[in-house]
Amino acid sequence: MQNAQKSLSTGTIKRGLLAGIDVTWQLARIVIPIYFVVTFLKHTPVLDIISGLFSPLMRVFGLPGKAAIVLVLGNVVNLYAAIGAMVSLSLTLKEITVLAIMLSFCHSLPVETALAKKIGLSAINVIAVRAGLAILSGIAFNLILG
Repeated sequence: MQNAQKSLSTGTIKRGLLAGIDVTWQLARIVIPIYFVVTFLKHTPVLDIISGLFSPLMRVFGLPGKAAIVLVLGNVVNLYAAIGAMVSLSLTLKEITVLAIMLSFCHSLPVETALAKKIGLSAINVIAVRAGLAILSGIAFNLILG
């Protein structure tokens, strides 16, 4: 009986370890390239151009213009791409918090909208509600966090 428990425990640990390594690999394949691309862009005029273009809009949320990259990647790709971009930018704790809250409402739009459509929801309504909640929460938390 004790050998069976020990074997079960070893097998469970082995499966858990392999699953953990697999998940880490899946995430690293997204986060690391995004991190390097955004870090590269920081050393070119491209990030300054993007920042300048989006600065007036992002100011509503208390965010710098460069945070638009995080929102675009989070909405078009997924949260892990947004995290990769977020890590490579010099953002304050408040800015990271506002971005995280906004992305919690509105992320991975192509995939999640397609799933919502499959269960019979209107794609326009899904996007409008999710984007609306992200915008409202971004404004609210910018004000709350001062």
